[in-house]
Amino acid sequence: AVAIVRERLEAGESVAFAFVPALLDHLRFTFTPDSTVNYDQLFEWIRQVPLLVLDDLGAQRTSPWAEEKLYQLIVHRHNARLATVITTRGLSADSNDPISSRLKDPSLVSVLAIDVPDYRDQEIQRRSSTHAEKSTYGRDRRISR
Repeated sequence: AVAIVRERLEAGESVAFAFVPALLDHLRFTFTPDSTVNYDQLFEWIRQVPLLVLDDLGAQRTSPWAEEKLYQLIVHRHNARLATVITTRGLSADSNDPISSRLKDPSLVSVLAIDVPDYRDQEIQRRSSTHAEKSTYGRDRRISR
């Protein structure tokens, strides 16, 4: 998803990338007196941006308000046929879920399943391994003196 964003930005296109839980938090914050961002302007920009990437859909805590905002956003983009990339760990199997039904529409949606381990797990293992090697090297060095 990030590679798509980078390519589109390099082509001079307007793109929005949003981690879904953070997007919902940001939208909620616009209602506070401290907000300098207008909710209507922000939500309209997200609805209309030529490419929207919603990262980790399904990771958000659900509330009626959050579900409604996501529903409005996805239905609008679906109906307007605006490019939207969504990363998720999976879609709801509930056939009555209005968001999942839009995301399963084969006339407009291409699903690309990527079955790979989480890169963060690999990075943690790599760092642990490197740390263990350094620790072993340090101990060996001290012993050899």
